[in-house]
Amino acid sequence: MKIYDTPGFPNPLRVRIVLGEKNLYSQVEFINVDLPAAEHKQPAFLTMNPLGTVPVLELEDGTWIAECTAITEYLDNLDGRPLLTGVSPREKALIHMMQKRAESELIDAIGLYFHYATAGLGPELQRYKYPEWQERKQWGEMHRLKAEKGLGYFNQLLEKQPYIAGDRFSMADATVIGALLFAFYAGIPVPQHYRALLTWKARVYERPSVANA
Repeated sequence: MKIYDTPGFPNPLRVRIVLGEKNLYSQVEFINVDLPAAEHKQPAFLTMNPLGTVPVLELEDGTWIAECTAITEYLDNLDGRPLLTGVSPREKALIHMMQKRAESELIDAIGLYFHYATAGLGPELQRYKYPEWQERKQWGEMHRLKAEKGLGYFNQLLEKQPYIAGDRFSMADATVIGALLFAFYAGIPVPQHYRALLTWKARVYERPSVANA
């Protein structure tokens, strides 16, 4: 298998955590994609993923799988023993519910703020934004507010349970880890009084899959 990504970036981090949890690093060849140079917006990459986002998983038969949730589902179920996406119908439903919330309320909102209300990854990528991106700064700022509200939501959630979707680590936790990295890059701090979220962060950062990602 091959994974096209950029180490140190939020969404690639999510999939690398999955690889660590499933002990699959030895089965993957990583191919670096130069995001600041807009390599992911060029025809060769768009053939693999028309949406122009990383990561992308390439299977041995040539199939390309994009989107972190889809990649996670594939990797987690390869051995028939899912750890991160749920086993029972109830567990699957809860994990996917929280995965969606982690994306919509945190990592996606932070991304929209980062790309439209800040300099983002630089001038090479500006021409790939919406033509009216300069007028979308207020829109980006609105998503910063959404992300800040999302941080509060997950702090309250973690006051009641040890992990994002319940009693054990799941792909939703990996998504929130990626979101917090993105928040750091975007200059959105986690308030110090969000103790549950910060305690969770410190604890999950001790997992080998996270530390090595």
